Amino acid sequence: MNGKDVQLAELLEPTVEAAGFELVHVEFISGNNAVLRLYIDSPGGIEIADCEAVSREVSALLDVEDPLPGAYQLEVSSPGLDRPLTKAEHFERFVGEEIRIWLREACEGRRKFKGRLAAFTGAALTLDCDDIQMEVQLDEIEQARLVPQYSL
Repeated sequence: MNGKDVQLAELLEPTVEAAGFELVHVEFISGNNAVLRLYIDSPGGIEIADCEAVSREVSALLDVEDPLPGAYQLEVSSPGLDRPLTKAEHFERFVGEEIRIWLREACEGRRKFKGRLAAFTGAALTLDCDDIQMEVQLDEIEQARLVPQYSL
């Protein structure tokens, strides 16, 4: 997340948690059709009514705090099957799952890697990727997402 997204997450997280949900990720996309997108989750999953409830609570807070200039669309949704991994807790929770990461800087000529999250130690993860294990520091990751698993 960029600086503005982090600032918005810090503002909104207490309200989302008070409503009984986890704030997974925040992204603000500026421009003519600006969008503030929140991804929320809970152990029982997310329903449309949950998104509506969080949207009402967050809208009220945003009206009072007014952290964003101009008009924007507020979107609240579940993180989806390819959920973003943005916090240490997310990496701990999904050890053993397949993930995709994008590094801030190239490693061996690549920025994108996909593999099984073999371990997480708090500041670094171990990824089984292309028949090798690689250790990656969290601060080296630009973006990380789960790879959806479909069963037929």
